[in-house]
Amino acid sequence: MVQRLVEAFFSYLKQYKDKVGKSSKAKEAFTYALNQKLDLRVFLEDGDVSIDNNVSERAIRGFCIGKKNWEMIDAIHRANSSTIIYSIAESAKVNNLKPYEYFEYLLTEIPKYMEDTNRDFLTELLPWAKTLP
Repeated sequence: MVQRLVEAFFSYLKQYKDKVGKSSKAKEAFTYALNQKLDLRVFLEDGDVSIDNNVSERAIRGFCIGKKNWEMIDAIHRANSSTIIYSIAESAKVNNLKPYEYFEYLLTEIPKYMEDTNRDFLTELLPWAKTLP
């Protein structure tokens, strides 16, 4: 059923691509979809591939909405730090952790190992570790 709808969609695009204005947004959209046909159809062959990217869009939404607040990040090292923090927060969310509590846990556990040169303990602090409280 879904495959027939997808094929009908691409047939429609082929049929009408020359009938939309040459410099219109619709023409751009038709051309893009037709050029990406193989990639846009991959969900039909692989059940692990989502039909849309809503999960990814939701994951970065907070960052995109707040980016105006980060104009003070005027140095590369600050931007890198911001990226790391967001990555940790989003990884926590994906692993069903509450980001605030996870950061609190990390900030109380990591200082206990500051004198160690062995960083193997970090494996136990990863958001998907089975040993997390």
